[in-house]
Amino acid sequence: MTSYVVGLRRLRWPVLAAWLLLLAIAGAGALGLADRLSGGGWYAADSDSARAIEATRDGFVGRGDTTITLVIRDDRYTADQRNFTTRATDAYDHVIGMPGLAVDSAYGWGTTSGAAREPFVGDDDRTTVTTLGLDLPDGDARRELPQLQADLDRIYADQDLVVALVGPASVWGEINVLSEHGLLRAELLALPLLVVIMLAIYRGWIAAGMSLMVAITSVVWTLGLLSVVTRFTELSVFVQNAATMLGLGVAVDYSLFLIARYREQRLAGQNGTAALTAALHTAGHTVLGSGLTVVLAMSTLFLIDLPVIRSLALGAVVVVTVAMIVNLIVLPAFLLVLGDRILGDRPWPLPARRPGPAPRRALVEPTRLSWQSWARWVMRRPVVFLLLGLTVMGILAAPATQLATFTPDARIVPPGVSVRTGWDAIRDGFGDGAASPMNVVVESERPLTSLPTSQEREILIELVNDLDNLSHVDSVTSATTVLSDAKVPRPLTALEPDNRDRLPDELADAVGHFLSDDSRTLVVQVIPDGTAASPDTLELLDRVRERAAEISIPGVTAVVGGETAEGVDGNAAIRDGLPLVAGTMLVVIYLLLLIIFRSVFLPLKAIALNVASVGATYGVVVLVFQHGLGAELLGFEPTGQVTNFVPVLLLTLLFSLSTDYEVFLLSRVREEWRKGYDNTTSVARGLELTAPLISGAAVLMITVFSAFALASVLPVQELGLGMAFAIAIDATLVRLVLVPASMRLMGRWNWWNPWSKHAQQPAGGDSTPSQNYSSERINEGIRVS
Repeated sequence: MTSYVVGLRRLRWPVLAAWLLLLAIAGAGALGLADRLSGGGWYAADSDSARAIEATRDGFVGRGDTTITLVIRDDRYTADQRNFTTRATDAYDHVIGMPGLAVDSAYGWGTTSGAAREPFVGDDDRTTVTTLGLDLPDGDARRELPQLQADLDRIYADQDLVVALVGPASVWGEINVLSEHGLLRAELLALPLLVVIMLAIYRGWIAAGMSLMVAITSVVWTLGLLSVVTRFTELSVFVQNAATMLGLGVAVDYSLFLIARYREQRLAGQNGTAALTAALHTAGHTVLGSGLTVVLAMSTLFLIDLPVIRSLALGAVVVVTVAMIVNLIVLPAFLLVLGDRILGDRPWPLPARRPGPAPRRALVEPTRLSWQSWARWVMRRPVVFLLLGLTVMGILAAPATQLATFTPDARIVPPGVSVRTGWDAIRDGFGDGAASPMNVVVESERPLTSLPTSQEREILIELVNDLDNLSHVDSVTSATTVLSDAKVPRPLTALEPDNRDRLPDELADAVGHFLSDDSRTLVVQVIPDGTAASPDTLELLDRVRERAAEISIPGVTAVVGGETAEGVDGNAAIRDGLPLVAGTMLVVIYLLLLIIFRSVFLPLKAIALNVASVGATYGVVVLVFQHGLGAELLGFEPTGQVTNFVPVLLLTLLFSLSTDYEVFLLSRVREEWRKGYDNTTSVARGLELTAPLISGAAVLMITVFSAFALASVLPVQELGLGMAFAIAIDATLVRLVLVPASMRLMGRWNWWNPWSKHAQQPAGGDSTPSQNYSSERINEGIRVS
């Protein structure tokens, strides 16, 4: 370690020059990241819902590379008034003529007339819908639709017309915009608070500035790297928020550990090189161990076969890796340049230091009522405190038994945003299920109209009838029902190529919305009577899939897609991968902690407490976001479910971050144990030495995560609140009560290691350490106001 510090001292200026250059390059790349992020990633590979989407991209009327619904609602006139028709037609013509929209085909109110328009007018007689197939790749659509929608809002806002482009691409395009705004708002809220808290912790502008520099550098470098990655693979829109949130918290924490230990060594009389060497040997090893734990734990998410999960895992791995690099290379270079200035003066309005040659004071004043006395008090009644702590955790975790998850829909967009207004208008005017239909997609190796026998062709009509007879179905529509409603005799015969060409244009378009140009793919649209994630709709999906699987025509297959199917398939991918993720993560964390602590049982204790902490966090997330406790305060609409990727992401993140504090605390306890203190004294001294730092680091992290809990995007709010609560409970109930109580009960078994000659006995006696550390020196390194 000494040679590393000596080499770094020699190269400190080149290192800082490289830091500045990389910061500028990464900053330029990060500016364009949002435009390249994807709202996709929810389709489980090889799932029925993914196949259904791909099968309907080409060859249909009103369907395309991207499919959206144009919703027009007139708040002045009703559908039976001429002004309504004129205004709605003008709006429709304007929309399909917008160059950036690239409308290839349309089907609905705008393409029909007379009585044929009735199915496309809502129950309120004010709302119309037209499905638009866009010749626009999904990624381009997400970038273009928010601006196009903003143009429509500007044109029609003062005309009492709602003209909204509704669909997955428009929802996720809006989420991109909201995420950017939410990220900026969170940063504007978090960064000033971070500065204030760091000034209170460090009592120095320079030290606080170094922590802020580390945090900003880690985030900017990460976003720049992710911007490069997006050129080769799809990354979720949530990766920018998640990486920024995690990066700010982790980077500030790591810098706090290193700067505090460096200052402690300098105040103990060591020169700059020796102090940095000691800091890197202790706190630096802690940062490295904690960072590797987070990286390896988050890497287990790659085992889940869902692109949105993998992109979030990549963002977390990159930002924590970058935070480690910045803290272990860039920050030490700055410390070598700054020297004693890192110990700097106290900022206003705190009293200035008195002039004169007097030595610097300890950074935390010793007090009779200390963290050590608290730890000893807890350890005098370990069973009582352990049971009380676990009881509290169990009460908090109880609501987690009701956890329900689903894929996000337009409800994650705040009310009042146009895409959300249009989505609500579809539900209000056409029923809850109209906004999220199920699509049974029948594919054939030959045209469905030329199946060998009439019995096989009749199966298509039977499929429609059987689906229509299922419970919780509002309506079923397909090419045959369109023809039947138009009083066309023998619908199957009318679908044959020669007869199909002779259909009136409006009727031909209607048929083409459900039957592909080559007649090889048929869509049967099932409208449920409930929302996509309601229990009745989920049960209906099972029945629809069972019926689709009963088609036994050679060369013909049927899959079921739509929002409900996508959510179920995404949940299944997470559920199937979760045991492997959890098992692998626990093994990895155990092995890492075994290496770090050289103890067999301490890692098991850490894992058990982490499980309790995660359970309590899940319970709070369910109470708030599933049941709506405090929804008005946070400004969201409860959906009855939690976003499906949030629980698994919280699992890995919280295990990682909890282990972070565990490593920091127990590394210091182990130092005291190796000095010769007995188990109880080692725990008490270790807690006293680290509790101020852990408390300060926790306040910093809670501040960052709480800022994101106030974002306008629901999954980011869920992550932010969950992580803020988890850090709060981990830094208080777990670290201050459960850890000392459990370690007191475990006694010398804390440090049992059959492979170490120091496994059974401490290095010295039970009361006096082999090194002389005064009580005034215990809390050096940080001041807590």
